[in-house]
Amino acid sequence: MRVISYNLRKHRAATELVNLVREHDPDILCLQECDTQALPDAIEGLSLVRATSGNRLGLAMYLRRNQFRVEQVRTIGLKKSLHDRVLKPAHERVLGALLTNIDTGRRVIVASFHAAPLTALNSLRRNQIRAALDALQGLAPGKPVLMVGDYNYPVFKENLGQTVREHGYTLTLSDDRTYTRYRVFKGHYDFATSVGFDISQITTLPQATSDHRPILITAEAA
Repeated sequence: MRVISYNLRKHRAATELVNLVREHDPDILCLQECDTQALPDAIEGLSLVRATSGNRLGLAMYLRRNQFRVEQVRTIGLKKSLHDRVLKPAHERVLGALLTNIDTGRRVIVASFHAAPLTALNSLRRNQIRAALDALQGLAPGKPVLMVGDYNYPVFKENLGQTVREHGYTLTLSDDRTYTRYRVFKGHYDFATSVGFDISQITTLPQATSDHRPILITAEAA
């Protein structure tokens, strides 16, 4: 399974999606900071599963309908930061789907995730990540889970990794930094947490319009 995750920087990078899918041929596309009202129903053979509806800028997921059957879809609100309460940018920070592989019959859970912004504490983001993973397991307890997206967690990843491991999951970074626009905040912002998946590689793709670089996750349900 090939999954691309991309923060579109307030939808500015949406014009890149056709070429991105053509070049890298993902099975699933997970988006953050997209204008959910302006999304097409399909992108180069990938069909829109769902986009969040609580805010103009939100999350979306596309997939290949000839490879996966969508069983359930859930949007999840998480504990809010001060930024969220004051400016109300987003209260749906997870978009997850229970999928069945049409060829193998295997059921897996895949999600697009966008953590609270850098104005929030790392402790809040860790809380959001744990809550998101717990909520996703509720779609189908015991099934493999892959949550990709913008974790907004540039430093002290040792603490995050420990938290994720204690929760029974694996944190996997890409092969290069995913955010390079500002010197102070550069680093790995976009990555994956998973259980029940063998992740062979996460490749950081070239930067274009967005302040984030897309990542390509190659994974197989264990």
